[in-house]
Amino acid sequence: MDFIQTVFTSFISLIPVTLAQSLILAFVVLGIMIPFRTLNFPDLTSEGAFPLGGCVCGVLLAAGASPLTAIAVALIAGFLAGCCTAFIHLRFRIHTLLAGILMMTMLYSINLRIMGKSNLSVFGAPTVFDWAPFVQPGFPASKIIIAGLIGALVFILLNMFFKTEKGTAIRAVGANPDMAEAQGINVWAATIGGVGMASAFSATSGALMVQSQGFADVNMGLGILINGLAALMIGEAIVGKQTVLRQLAAPFVGAVVYYQLVSFCLAAGMPPPDLKLATGLFVLAMLALPSLKRSRGPAQARETIRE
Repeated sequence: MDFIQTVFTSFISLIPVTLAQSLILAFVVLGIMIPFRTLNFPDLTSEGAFPLGGCVCGVLLAAGASPLTAIAVALIAGFLAGCCTAFIHLRFRIHTLLAGILMMTMLYSINLRIMGKSNLSVFGAPTVFDWAPFVQPGFPASKIIIAGLIGALVFILLNMFFKTEKGTAIRAVGANPDMAEAQGINVWAATIGGVGMASAFSATSGALMVQSQGFADVNMGLGILINGLAALMIGEAIVGKQTVLRQLAAPFVGAVVYYQLVSFCLAAGMPPPDLKLATGLFVLAMLALPSLKRSRGPAQARETIRE
């Protein structure tokens, strides 16, 4: 009983911190979902765009730029990175995963060039979290409020965008590019714009994370892709993926639930190095579950017939 009480107490104390972190990292999950689900474009650029946004934001904050300007420039940098990935795939007929790996690899050197060193401290610099009303800056509550408001705004705007002509065109290209092209849709523009938008969200997440933690690091994106996939799988299992609204809600719901699960594992005493293994096994189980259900269905049917 003492162990359970200790774990529960530790878990409760970590909820504000992990909730703030999950709302910030939900934008990475969104950046993974858009190419993966909407465009049918499996992409790895997010793992490079996330630290790219963080490095750009860190350099600008250190130079005295406003936090909003730093986020805007990071968003543009992430958008350009995603556009380059899509262009490499379309122009040179390189597989989407390989194009993402190439861009992710190149971004590591670019991030080093941007900062001039592997990490950069921006402690004391102003952040968007200082603008939270009625709460003291620097506390998790301020990060929850600001990240939550930004997330709600992005969710509403994306839901409206995917119902417009351009948003429908992106969805059509993801469903059937040949049919979309036959209907007069510019497949190149839709693909490049969609992947660029996804990477922009990942870079925005990196910029928010730097302002939250107070430093930028070129390795801050290590493992973020597998964490994002795990969060996306959880979110889709909870809210589904049948409609645009559910597809947009899944990254935010999944990120919150996933990082609470991580918090519970840490509170229960799981060593931090084992979290990557546990995450990988979880994603593998979530991906394999549908095929296991399909393969088990005919066998159960045959058993029923025999009976």
